[in-house]
Amino acid sequence: MSEIDHFFTLLMQQEEEGLLCPVMSHGNVHFLWIKHSNLYLVATTNKNSNASLVYSFLYKLVEVFTEYFKELEEESIQDNFVVVYELLDELMDFGFPQTTDSKILQEYITQQGNKLEVAKTKVPTTVTNAVSWRSEGIRYKKNEVFIDVIESINVLVNANGSVMSSDIVGSIKLKTMLSGMPELRLGLNDRMLFALTGRDKGKTVTMEDVKFHQCVRLSRFESDRTISFIPPDGESELMSYRINTHVKPLIWIESVIEKFSHSRVEIMVKAKGQFKKQSVANNVEIRVPVPSDADSPKFKTSTGHAKYVPEKNLVVWSIKSFPGGKELLMRAHFCLPSVENHETEGRPPITVKFEIPYFTVSGIQVRYMKIIEKSGYQALPWVRYITQSGDYQLRTNT
Repeated sequence: MSEIDHFFTLLMQQEEEGLLCPVMSHGNVHFLWIKHSNLYLVATTNKNSNASLVYSFLYKLVEVFTEYFKELEEESIQDNFVVVYELLDELMDFGFPQTTDSKILQEYITQQGNKLEVAKTKVPTTVTNAVSWRSEGIRYKKNEVFIDVIESINVLVNANGSVMSSDIVGSIKLKTMLSGMPELRLGLNDRMLFALTGRDKGKTVTMEDVKFHQCVRLSRFESDRTISFIPPDGESELMSYRINTHVKPLIWIESVIEKFSHSRVEIMVKAKGQFKKQSVANNVEIRVPVPSDADSPKFKTSTGHAKYVPEKNLVVWSIKSFPGGKELLMRAHFCLPSVENHETEGRPPITVKFEIPYFTVSGIQVRYMKIIEKSGYQALPWVRYITQSGDYQLRTNT
């Protein structure tokens, strides 16, 4: 137990040397740590443990504590240390992760101290079931499942207008409101599945780095690419994936900066929606960097409104809805101090935030969702597609 005393000494030492490392060793003990707000979560091991497992567990710990305490910080640990002990007792045994699903834990570890004693006597059978993420006896009047296919686009465009790097990071999220223990089968337009069945027709996608929720039967997916599972109740992320492909920037930005005799600067930004006319980008935010010594801003926009954020040296142009194929303009005028700034500042890139509903860049589609439950009820699957900006940067000429 005293080994943890060496952790902060090592941490301070590495911080001073500027060599912070996620794994640190003292003698034959290794510290694997993460930082969340003002807390350090540290796992210790004296074996050659699986580091990926340890970090997955530490991040899961943050997730469970956040579910319980809403905010995870020093105070929430101090105020709830009894619950923290209870949770750690259930989350891990003898160094092996156990029940890590917060919905299941909340069934028998509650935050009211007086309830804890009662809860201990009756541990839900879920904990000892093969299906540890779903309780038995769930009942809904109306059986429905909502599927959200969310794709984030990461794009980096250089100052000459060439796309340097781009990829799509996708996630399929579920909100399940189904009675009993249903078996679900999800069909996507997955290229490998189509090749296996010899039906290589229509648009297909090749997914990489596919990561599934523990409920998915991996052996079944590996043998015939079927995504088959008994879903957790309520909200969950079923899977995430990456598609390494050349993405055309959906919102194209051109900017012209003119400096006049070191006393004022004019910035003109043109934004073009390079997506289908029937689609609309919502809550668009274009962040344009400006010189740090700029003041007295004046703006003119064809749509939306612009505001100056001096503490970040940015102009934020907000557009509520941006239809595909449209071109929009924003002009900004700033005064500069008469004293010339000899130090040429580096120009950070323009960044863009947006969300386009009913649309995916990759063309991924939910082809079917089969719901099978022994009582034979009819259930409705609902599908929604959303594309949003991830790390979306356009560099500009200085």
